[in-house]
Amino acid sequence: MAFSDRQQRALDAVDAMQPDMSTFHQEIFSYAEPAWREYRSAAAYVRMLRDEGFEPGYSQETVPYRKPREEFHPWAPGFTDAHSALGVGAATGAIALKRAMESSGGGGQIRLFGEPAEKVCGSKAVHAAKGYYDDLDFAIAYHPLVQNAANGELQGCLYWGVVFTFECTDATPWLDSDPLEGSGLSAHNSVRSPGAVDALGLMLTAVKGSEENMFPRTGLWSLNEVVLGAGNATADNLAPRVTQIQFSWRSPLMGIQEQILSILKRCAKHVGGLSNTEVSMRWVTRIRPGLANMVLSHLVHETLTDVGVPTWGEEAYDFARQLEQSIGGEPSQDPFRESLYRIVTPEERDIAARKTLPPWQDCTGADDYSEYTWHTPTVRFYTAKPLLKAAGEDMFHWANNAMNGLAAAIDPTWVYAGKVIAVAALALLDDPELLGSARAEFHQRRAAGPVEYRTPLLPADFEPPIDLPWPEYHTTARGYEWVLPTTSNVGERIS
Repeated sequence: MAFSDRQQRALDAVDAMQPDMSTFHQEIFSYAEPAWREYRSAAAYVRMLRDEGFEPGYSQETVPYRKPREEFHPWAPGFTDAHSALGVGAATGAIALKRAMESSGGGGQIRLFGEPAEKVCGSKAVHAAKGYYDDLDFAIAYHPLVQNAANGELQGCLYWGVVFTFECTDATPWLDSDPLEGSGLSAHNSVRSPGAVDALGLMLTAVKGSEENMFPRTGLWSLNEVVLGAGNATADNLAPRVTQIQFSWRSPLMGIQEQILSILKRCAKHVGGLSNTEVSMRWVTRIRPGLANMVLSHLVHETLTDVGVPTWGEEAYDFARQLEQSIGGEPSQDPFRESLYRIVTPEERDIAARKTLPPWQDCTGADDYSEYTWHTPTVRFYTAKPLLKAAGEDMFHWANNAMNGLAAAIDPTWVYAGKVIAVAALALLDDPELLGSARAEFHQRRAAGPVEYRTPLLPADFEPPIDLPWPEYHTTARGYEWVLPTTSNVGERIS
């Protein structure tokens, strides 16, 4: 397909801004900030977009810059899912679209959503509840992945998350009486409440013990947990006062989500009694399943094809060969997986996914882009990031992650995405009939979908849980470091 003048202007704009955006990507990659703690990343985006003429929708204070990756604890975070390329690719597309529209005339409003906490699906459910997406004409959602493709009929499943807090206040005494009271013996000899750390262990045990009774092992559903805070005290004969644990689960049906939630709450209630702790539950997110739009899916597939899969230079191949040797292999002529060079149709993607699903399941995986889909015609698409054949199916192998930070390896991934976003958006802006078809499909599918998904699952006054103890960098007398103090001394190895 020949590109229109406006589309060619957008493609040229991406090429022109690539050096500057590559430098910007390296900045974002270096920050490696986790969920709800994207302070410097947000400040960098606001600064860059203001310079480009965009109006940020909120105020963001600039945070002093420090090099964040030197001398950190080995378990400090890094980008595994190439989210740095996700944001930079989306921003590149939005800026190229803006420049093409400004140079060629015509109106329109471009919104680039800075969505934090993507890994825990933490923002889009909140933004949907607050009406951010209600007046959009269409949405294009992007993510780097293992292939070049647009989603088809199969979209993401439901994804919910909560945090349970166990607090030992001793408001209700653990014992009716203390036989040592008045004996003059040390309080260290007295029996105390089991407390919050015991509650944490009991909660993990209770949930693991009941997991196979949450829902039959049919369909793809999962339940994951992580400890946010554990005791926050030293070992003493005082009951640990507070612990917090997050649970997140995804499944294809509302009924499964609600059943898992019910059992989690039941476990927490009984754990509170056993540990003499007060139990609270706070929502983190409630994501709806995605709604397909095949008009947009086919448009983006055609755009992926027309723009064409990018090429990689010798620097990327040389680096990949060094990685092959580092993981015990021999350097090969082409270290990358074949998916890097192919474009997969939405139908092919559906066929491959359905091989892993029971016939009744019509969604797979989960991500919060699906919140857009109930408010406006939406397409979710991917461009392939470099992945080593030698690393097998492990997309998050350290060698694959290393390529996310090498400009020669990762830049073609997000540049390709930026071009697809701008060209596809202009196709919709310049063809009212095409946009009308996408919107007609959206209204038809939305009307046919479950009533409970037509409005956000979180209330409009929902407060995002940014005040919970999510892992983060902080500054102490030791300097700027990850929440785990920087040390390799963890004691004598015993296994």
